[in-house]
Amino acid sequence: MGFMDLFKKKDPKEMVRKWQSKLRSEMRGVDRQIRDIQREEKNVTKSIKDCAKRNDIRSMKVLAKEIVNSRRVVSRLYHNKAQMNSVSMMLTEQLATVRSVGHITKSTEVLKAMNGLIKHQQVTDTMRDMSKEMMKSGLIEEMLADALDDGMEDIEAETDEEVNKILAELAGGHKGKKT
Repeated sequence: MGFMDLFKKKDPKEMVRKWQSKLRSEMRGVDRQIRDIQREEKNVTKSIKDCAKRNDIRSMKVLAKEIVNSRRVVSRLYHNKAQMNSVSMMLTEQLATVRSVGHITKSTEVLKAMNGLIKHQQVTDTMRDMSKEMMKSGLIEEMLADALDDGMEDIEAETDEEVNKILAELAGGHKGKKT
């Protein structure tokens, strides 16, 4: 690592990969320690059985304390391993957060560029013109509907008059024939 490497910006993905590799290596070391302690525990258990055969109670108690202490150590080692795993997951989460922030930053830049391309005044004017045209077409449509309704009412009135005339003629013709 040279002098210039100190000022070079490091890739977060590469840093996380390196840290997680170290954590996995440490977890494997903890697993090794746990296996070694458990192997020694088996040897101590054999020694306790030998002491029981010899009826050496004092040695049995000392060895039993050693087993109890080794189990506590194993429990702490499992706890430490779990914490290392938790740190590894946190690193992954932080990397994902950094990536999403980068994506949001890029999309913000794109939106700014798009905003620069849009001419707000021109869009506003176009929308205003469209609104006016829509109002005009709405008024024209309304006027046409009114005119058609008036025309339909006149036609209906004339139709009714014509029907009444025909009925009156028929009724008058029938009256004359009946009498």
